[in-house]
Amino acid sequence: MINRYTHNGSVWVDIVSPTKEEVLRISDEFDIAQSVIHELISPSFKSRVDMHKEYIYMILHFPVFKHAQGEDTRQEVDFIIGKNFLITARYESIEAMERFAKVVEVNSILDRGFAEDCTGVMFFGIIKEIYQALFYELEHIEGWLNKIEQGIFSGKEKEMVIGLSQVSRKLINFRKATDFHSEILTSLDHFGGKLFGEHFSYHAQKVLDEYRKVANGLHSNMEFVNELRETNNSLLSTKQNEIMKTLTIMAFVTYPLTLISSVFGMNTASSPIIGVENDFWYVIAIMISAGLGLFAYFKHRKWF
Repeated sequence: MINRYTHNGSVWVDIVSPTKEEVLRISDEFDIAQSVIHELISPSFKSRVDMHKEYIYMILHFPVFKHAQGEDTRQEVDFIIGKNFLITARYESIEAMERFAKVVEVNSILDRGFAEDCTGVMFFGIIKEIYQALFYELEHIEGWLNKIEQGIFSGKEKEMVIGLSQVSRKLINFRKATDFHSEILTSLDHFGGKLFGEHFSYHAQKVLDEYRKVANGLHSNMEFVNELRETNNSLLSTKQNEIMKTLTIMAFVTYPLTLISSVFGMNTASSPIIGVENDFWYVIAIMISAGLGLFAYFKHRKWF
C-alpha cells in the first residue's frame, strides 16, 4: 500500500508492506537505483546508510515490545531522502509513523506549512517520533523493574527470577536492534551535510540527541537489572544457606538420638536400665535431655 503526502513542493511516499510492482512504480518516478530497489522489496538483516548521487539511502531497525505475552521482534524502516522527496518503506504497521502521518495531514489542511527544507523536516519528524516511542517503552520497562524490586524485598525472590530474565531479554533485544544507530546517524550527518547543506546537519544533530536519550535510558535500565539480579541472587543464596544450616542442625541432633535408641534397643543381658520398671520412660528422658543439651549448645554458639 502506498500513502502519499505532499507539501510545499515536497512529497513523502510511505510504502507499507511493499510489493515488487509498487516498488518498481516508485523507483521509476524518482529514478532509484536497482540495488536500492532490491533492498526495498524484502527486509534486510543489518542497519546501514549509503550515499547516492541525488539521495541518501538508510536502513534502520527498531525494537518492538509487546506488553503482554509474546515474542519480541524488530521492525525495519527504509528511508530514501532526496532534496524534494522522502520515501519510506516498512513491512508492518508502526504506530509512531501512523501518528506522524496524521500530523502531516493536519498541517497540510490548515496550511501551517513546514520549514523551507520540508523533506528534511518530515524525515527528522518521523525519526524523532519513533525514538520518543522507544523512550516510552523504556519507561514502561522501568515501571516493570520497580514492581520486580518490590517483589524481591517482599520475600518473592524465587518468583522474580523469571521476571528478571524476561526483562533482560527485552533489553538485550533492544540493544541489538539499536547498536549501530549512533554510527549510522553520524554518517547520515556527514553525507547529508555534503548533499543538502548545513541545515540538514542541524536536524541530524537533533536526531542524535534523541537517540542518546534512548541510549542513556537503555543503559540505565540494564544497570538496574544487573543490580536487581545481584540483590536477588544474594537473598536467594542467604535463604538457601539458612535452609542448609537448619537441615544440618536437625541431622546433627537426630543422629545421637538415633544412636541412643539403637544402643538401648540391643537385645543383650547386660543392657543398663532395660528391664527395670519404667525403663521406656527412662530412655525417653535420656533422649530428650540429650536433644535439649545439643540445642542449648548450638544456641550458645549462636549457630541459630
